Amino acid sequence: AAVREEALAQAEARGDPRLSWAAGPGWHPGVVGIVAARLKEATDLPSVVIGVDHGIGKGSARSVSGVDLGRAIQRLAAEGLLMKGGGHAMAAGLTVAEAQIPAAMARLADLIDRDLAGRSGSGDLRISGLLETSGATPQMFRMLEDAGPFGQAAPAPRFAFADQLIDSAATMGDRHLRLSFRSAGAPALEAVAWGAMDGPLGPGLIGAKGRRFHLAGKLELSTWGGRERLRLRLDDAAPV
Repeated sequence: AAVREEALAQAEARGDPRLSWAAGPGWHPGVVGIVAARLKEATDLPSVVIGVDHGIGKGSARSVSGVDLGRAIQRLAAEGLLMKGGGHAMAAGLTVAEAQIPAAMARLADLIDRDLAGRSGSGDLRISGLLETSGATPQMFRMLEDAGPFGQAAPAPRFAFADQLIDSAATMGDRHLRLSFRSAGAPALEAVAWGAMDGPLGPGLIGAKGRRFHLAGKLELSTWGGRERLRLRLDDAAPV
């Protein structure tokens, strides 16, 4: 859990809308794959988690539909940014010198940028259920996790929150949005929207304090300072 929280914190701090990645000393090779999968689920982005030991990083990568991460990592190895690397479209592994990690991840983000831009779909969101903020609790989230594991074949559930009052909305860095919202007579819930300022979602919500919106996204639970925090990773919104 500690590695997962640190990896998510690193990815949030970087705020790259193309790639989530994290690296840390002593992260066990048997753990980084699990954490990479969780990071991908939390951010809906290709994700890489690297454990560093004696100047060498060994990492695991997980991708999203439409991004061939194995091919991109093989190219990094061919370009000399990795000591070795390979895999398939949805999962890959790599070995990299510690000093090369930032450059390798920057290059990887560039390589997958056009794949992300080319991801296509109907534009419709599949909704698993309707929630109010009073029902979005850590206990409810753990019940959902017990129904897992979730992944490419079985995506984590996405919930709609109808007719929500926006308490606050502010940018987080240059590209991201953080907001607080609540159902009628219920406690507030925090939401974050990665890369929202690059499209219509962020500008549409940034001045929305006091207005009502329908919101949709996936719940995620983190622990910080010994306290659990549930929030919504926002996928879309529409004014009431």
